Amino acid sequence: MGQRYWVIGGEYRNCQFDEVVPGTEEISGPFPDAVRARTEWQRLTFRDRVLATTRYMITQEARG
Repeated sequence: MGQRYWVIGGEYRNCQFDEVVPGTEEISGPFPDAVRARTEWQRLTFRDRVLATTRYMITQEARG
């Protein structure tokens, strides 16, 4: 089985991005490749672009 990718994020309490506001967490995936994960990341990022404290990132699932 190949790698799986996830897009995670949400609204953070401040621009240091060290604490997510409870209830705003989002997880999308799994995606079979980085291209599809990036497409979802772009959709989420540009959907909320007016919110300076909202951030999403792509993460790759660790292989067992």
